[in-house]
Amino acid sequence: MRRIGLVVNPIAGMGGRVGLKGTDNKVEEARRRGAEPRAPTRARQALEHLREQPVEVELYTYGGVMGEDEAVAAGFDPVVVGDPETDETASADTRKAVRQLVEAGVDLVLFVGGDGTAVDVAEALEDLDSDVPVLGVPGGVKVYSSVFAVTPRAAGRIATTFERTETREVNDIDEDAYRGGDVNTELKALVEVPVGDEIQSSKQIGGGTVEALAAAVAGDIRDDDATYVLGPGSTVDAVKTELGFNGSPLGVDVWREGSVLATDAGESDILAALGERNVIVVSPIGGQGFIFGRGNDQISPEVIRRSDIEVIASKQKLDDIGVLRVDTGDPELDEALRGWQRVRVGKFERRLLKVV
Repeated sequence: MRRIGLVVNPIAGMGGRVGLKGTDNKVEEARRRGAEPRAPTRARQALEHLREQPVEVELYTYGGVMGEDEAVAAGFDPVVVGDPETDETASADTRKAVRQLVEAGVDLVLFVGGDGTAVDVAEALEDLDSDVPVLGVPGGVKVYSSVFAVTPRAAGRIATTFERTETREVNDIDEDAYRGGDVNTELKALVEVPVGDEIQSSKQIGGGTVEALAAAVAGDIRDDDATYVLGPGSTVDAVKTELGFNGSPLGVDVWREGSVLATDAGESDILAALGERNVIVVSPIGGQGFIFGRGNDQISPEVIRRSDIEVIASKQKLDDIGVLRVDTGDPELDEALRGWQRVRVGKFERRLLKVV
């Protein structure tokens, strides 16, 4: 039997789809923009897959929105070790939940959130001087740390089947600087994490020289009448520069026939700007390979379904990542996106890379 402790940060990821690039100190603004909680759905996906594994599990969790609700919805009868004081949870609630789960004797802390949640989990373990392993279910906007499974379902599998652990990094960034276009990562902690093929790597910043690629892509965009949804990252930002405008390097911008229709757009802005024919331009995250589901939640399943997809990357980046990944939050769409994808690496050259 494996004793798994679950803690959910119910507000994690709310800022992503509405273009806030994070939720730290921005919960009310996210709600004002119409954001919906993302973490509960991600938790339930992981738990449903966990129940399907051929290993007996005793699930421990925190009360209400911090785990109990989703555990019961997924068919578990969890041991509840404590309750948050209110539904408006904060970092202190996460740390308290982790401490009580560890004191209850769990074999693994399975948490749902992003890098900020990972920091809270690591700090709680440090306070206890505990080496209980942790595994993140990706539910936040920023997922730079190498402590997360690549998808919620992968987390469910790994949580029950892992045989050994290794030390991995918890990283976080300054969200205010991030919203302004600067990515400043900081190593926050080292924790034990299950070893598995479906644990993501730390995110690498930058992807090599892309000037010629960006110029070629921009040239094609100028000659086209489609609506272009230009994703975040340094590679696509180089395309925006070639098009002659200062885009949001870590946000999503929309372009059509020489005009910028939206900058640093949220999902609703993008949907409002879409036309009869639409093209999403994205570049995989260095070190991880994600093209959807990490840092670009604004490009939602509805946007993807209404658009063609153009993936661009330097040759060096493709050599480093090996495969592409998607984690849109919509399992049917993820499955439809899997398979071989053409990736543009030059003016004329393209490579085939598999989406897994």
